[in-house]
Order: sequence, then structure tokens, then C-alpha cells
Amino acid sequence: MKYKTMKQKEYMPGVNRVNTYLDDRFLKKVLNQHGAFLVGDDPYEVEIVSKTDAIIRGKNSNFYEAVIDEFRFYAEHITNFWDETNNLVKTYPAVELVKIPMAEIQPSQFYVDEIKKQAVSDFVHTEEDLIIPLVNWEGHNVSVDGHTRLFVAAEKGIQNVYGFYTEAGDYVRDFAAEAIKRNIVSPYQLIEVKHEDYEKLWFAFCDEYFSSK
Repeated sequence: MKYKTMKQKEYMPGVNRVNTYLDDRFLKKVLNQHGAFLVGDDPYEVEIVSKTDAIIRGKNSNFYEAVIDEFRFYAEHITNFWDETNNLVKTYPAVELVKIPMAEIQPSQFYVDEIKKQAVSDFVHTEEDLIIPLVNWEGHNVSVDGHTRLFVAAEKGIQNVYGFYTEAGDYVRDFAAEAIKRNIVSPYQLIEVKHEDYEKLWFAFCDEYFSSK
């Protein structure tokens, strides 16, 4: 059975993604996949189990669709969502995956956080672990997200990446253009920095960019 939209009178708290890799409320695997969310104070998990499928868990099934919508902002390639009793919660049209050489991915970031890199290293082992959102810009395959995974994979000698083409704001193209100016033309040139330096350097760049718009 499919879940129905939550009752109109039921209050829907905000959905917030948990961006840490250490939180006892969630499975480690889910944290690594960025599938941990809070709806109000209650934990919800979206655990990826294949290239297209995930299991969703949480206190109130009426909130599942809102959690799924937030999750798919970062992972459009996951199109089938199931509950723990194997009931289909929601499904979307299939997303075409393409296989691209690592060297042909143009980053839209410059830096990699060393702490995040250590966490990601635990679950990136083969090209099957890499599915990256992309936009095509002036012949470049620009990575919208997943730069730490790309950096770790490049260090491990993984030569190809799976990706899917999506839509993104103009800022992604502007960031990619700035990366090219800095001679960051593939994941191999991303710069690993300490966590505190990452927050200063990357956040300062983003703040300056968006404040000028």
C-alpha cells in the first residue's frame, strides 16, 4: 500500500538533515550516506540499499514524504522508498545513470575537509559507491555535490564515476568557472585542508559570492 498525504490538521515540524558523522541516534551507515534527518526532535533515517532503492524509518509515517523530498534534494537517483515492512512509501520515475571517467569531472568546489574525508573513506571503495549529481556546462561535467567522495575515490585509484544530470542554480556554474581559474579541473586537484581552515576558506568564499548577488 502507498502512504497517503498526512492529515491536513496534523502539524508538520521542520525537516533538517543531520550533517555530522557521529550521532548515537542514527546508524553509522545512514550517517555516512547523509540519510539522517530530524523532524522536530525525532530522528528519521533513509538508508540506501541499492542504486535506486532506500528504506525509510521514523516515528510518524505521515512525515515520510516530507523527509523523502528533503533527501532527494541530494540524491535524485534514489527513486523507490520502502518502509521496514516492505511497503512501498513513494516511487519516482527512473533516473538515467551515466559512467564518466574521473578525470572528466569538473568540480564546483576547491577544498576538501580532512575530517569529512576520514569519514567518507570508510565507505568509498569502488566506483559503485559513487553516484554524483552533475550539470553540463560548456562541455564540462560539473559536479554539484559529492566532492569529498570524488577526492577519496581519486586517491584510492578509482578511475570512473557514476552520475546523473540534474538542474542547479547559476552559482554552480560560477563556482566551476572559479575552480578552473584556480587550476582545479578535476577531482585530482581538489585541496585537502584542516576542518577549521575549510570552514574559513570555503564559507568565506560562499559568503562573499552570495553577498554580491
